Amino acid sequence: MIPIVHHPAYRAETPAGHRFPMAKFARLAEVLVEEGLVPDGFHRPEPADFDTVARIHDPIYVRGIFEADVPHDVERRIGLPITPSVAMRSRAAVAGTLLTARLALEHGLACNTAGGSHHAARGHGAGFCTFNDVAVAAAALLAEGAVARALVVDLDVHQGDGTAEIFAGDPRVFTFSMHAARNFPARKAVSDLDIALADGTGDDAYLEALEAALPGVLDRHRPDLVFFNAGVDPHHDDKLGRLELTDSGLARRDACVLEACRSRGLPVAGVIGGGYGEDIDAIARRHATLHRQAVAAFGRWG
Repeated sequence: MIPIVHHPAYRAETPAGHRFPMAKFARLAEVLVEEGLVPDGFHRPEPADFDTVARIHDPIYVRGIFEADVPHDVERRIGLPITPSVAMRSRAAVAGTLLTARLALEHGLACNTAGGSHHAARGHGAGFCTFNDVAVAAAALLAEGAVARALVVDLDVHQGDGTAEIFAGDPRVFTFSMHAARNFPARKAVSDLDIALADGTGDDAYLEALEAALPGVLDRHRPDLVFFNAGVDPHHDDKLGRLELTDSGLARRDACVLEACRSRGLPVAGVIGGGYGEDIDAIARRHATLHRQAVAAFGRWG
């Protein structure tokens, strides 16, 4: 079985009726246990410290989040109330993705039960994203010399604008985002490779675009580690998506990415990205697609 990372703090306390489905993180962990994917238990991170996060984000912004004391406009842009519970969730998610990356380097493949907060830029959060966990993790590993090159494969339905901004001009990190062209954010950043899809794109057209692009990205950049944002918001039932992937399409997508990476011997750190709606169980089961496909890929390639 692959290492899977989880922390109870991933589920923060939010006001009743808030549109961010915070309960999905706890339910995802339950689903993975129910399906027997974590027979030895989860790997649990220690919440990220200030210096780790401030390597990527503006220290004043980081301090405000850590102390749960930010101006209203900062909170409004993030879309979450910045309480001590939400601040701890953000620190735990960052640490979880960094631990996932370390485990991926050790075992070849590992997954988080959170992560993928790709709208957070250097100086601010946005779109339910407080800290950019993938960017912080990549920067930490680069600083340590654990990796020399990293690749971000971002298949959330929304463009990974914060990640693109953070690593713009840094040849060590290649950012690849495939997303709905007309979805948030309205003003897109420039990734190293952006593929913008038309509304209503379904399984076959989606997979055709992915399969045409991914192998070349892997072979040209030759990363030491791949971060895979497996957002499930391209699903046709997602509240904030504009694409038309089915359950089968999500599974085929995740298998495609993992197969392409593991067949080349590339370690993969998987994060769950976005998934929205009122049916928490359905969203959690969609997110579990990543972990199911990772277990299958690990069985084939180790």
